[in-house]
Amino acid sequence: MKEQKSQLKKLLEKSELSATEMQSLLDHLENPDNPELRQILPQQLKPDPANSTSIPKEVSEKLLRVIHGKIKPGEIKHRSQVISLRTIGIAASIVGILVVATFLLVNKNGTRQVVKTEPGDHKFKNDVDPGGNRATLTLADGSVILLDQAQNGVLAQQGASKVIKLDGKLLYDPAVNITGQIVYNTISTPKGGQYQLELPDGSLVWLNATSSIRFPTAFIEKERRVEVKGEAYLEVAKKPNKPFVVAVNGSEIRVLGTHFNINAYGDEDDLRTTLLEGSIKFIDGNTSHTLRPGQQSQLTKARTVKVVSKVDVDEVVAWKNGLFSFDNAGIETIMRQLSRWYDVDVDYRGRIDDLFIAEMHRNIKLSDVLKALELTGKVRFEIEGKKIIVMP
Repeated sequence: MKEQKSQLKKLLEKSELSATEMQSLLDHLENPDNPELRQILPQQLKPDPANSTSIPKEVSEKLLRVIHGKIKPGEIKHRSQVISLRTIGIAASIVGILVVATFLLVNKNGTRQVVKTEPGDHKFKNDVDPGGNRATLTLADGSVILLDQAQNGVLAQQGASKVIKLDGKLLYDPAVNITGQIVYNTISTPKGGQYQLELPDGSLVWLNATSSIRFPTAFIEKERRVEVKGEAYLEVAKKPNKPFVVAVNGSEIRVLGTHFNINAYGDEDDLRTTLLEGSIKFIDGNTSHTLRPGQQSQLTKARTVKVVSKVDVDEVVAWKNGLFSFDNAGIETIMRQLSRWYDVDVDYRGRIDDLFIAEMHRNIKLSDVLKALELTGKVRFEIEGKKIIVMP
């Protein structure tokens, strides 16, 4: 214990840290119950802190500045040497900092620079709150239930299944003996909305903003068939004798039991299906591709399919885990995600060719995201009502 305390103290006292030393510091910060952490931080960052089980806000803000001040820009050369922004985010959330405010800017010539924010007021006159658990449930008779306004409990009886809302999630509880006509429901999320669903077979679905899933309230046919629009992450219950089929934009994804993400937004260049676990077959017309974990099928608007291996699956499903994650992303890619989550329009007034690497929580205000991007010196923003103006 003394050795750990001494190591942590030395790391905090050093004026500059290598990537390895920074990772060691962040490893300490990831453990919120670390007694050495709670002893050392107040001693190092505040003269006489109140005796509390939580770290004061002024200490946490200073910690973020300390971490930023110890990053050596010379270390940021290759992807493997980049400090984990996700880890910094975990550490920051432990000590009460809501904004992960470290960015990497990738210039057109491939060079990278570290960009750091400081706590303080933003310049934007307007601001927009982040999205949340908002969705509508359309029943078989066409009636609509606003799920974010509905109380917990049984919402409806659909065919042989009870529709239950429980703490921001929708469940379908089918009867033991299912017979009769197939009844379909649809869950749709608006801009600034997301929602979770457990299907009648126990499969789990996460819907991103401006997305929907249409499904039977009981799976009584030989196949479990659903239809997805927008973006969804699915963890399919294993039922070897009853394949699971997802229809999406004229294509099909066939599985038995697996975890995968579908991105089928109309304003994206490709329909991307990414496999995290198990095996799936992507079918479009007469062509099919079987994917292994870490692979992604990309269907272009011209209906050509490419399979990419070694995809960063953490980046793909970051939205489902409450994060924005960008790796060499252009400004238009970033703004499409912000537009959906914050329910805003985007107006471009000039060309921006630089690429960005960043990760931050999705529960922060729009101004915090824009402020961090502006600190790269390569882009500027204004917020006019529900519109973001993007300028070089």
